[in-house]
Amino acid sequence: MLLLTTFLYSAGAAVAAFMALEAYLAVAALDGTYPPVVLAAVAAAGQITGKLLWYWAGAGTTRLPWLRRKLEAPKVAAAMTRWRDRTDGRPVYTGAVLLASAFAGIPPFMVMSVVAGVLRVRMWLFLSTGLVGRFFRFWIVLEAAEYAWFLL
Repeated sequence: MLLLTTFLYSAGAAVAAFMALEAYLAVAALDGTYPPVVLAAVAAAGQITGKLLWYWAGAGTTRLPWLRRKLEAPKVAAAMTRWRDRTDGRPVYTGAVLLASAFAGIPPFMVMSVVAGVLRVRMWLFLSTGLVGRFFRFWIVLEAAEYAWFLL
């Protein structure tokens, strides 16, 4: 039940930024049923599942009027042009930015998910970098939480 709950909460947190996934994982570490590496993998899979919605929203901006309006704003349009110039034909650079975003949250991974969709970043690149970055982020959180609970 914990794995299903973790997957669903992670997917929800990927869509709704107000859901504190790292806090959830810190408490889930108390359960002790599964090793942190397993929970991290499940949480990463849930996150990427949820982030796919943002990716698809970016890729299908013509169907989302509010997102299209935001992307057409002069400041955002200029930023998108800069991102397109930086990433066009540079999959290693694109992957590095997505990996850093997925792991460290700089730039925010939710924003980068939309940008990846708008720029039509290859799905395999988005999924693989996002999954790896989120896995290591969550694994560190879970290991730290487990250690902290052990100290208490």
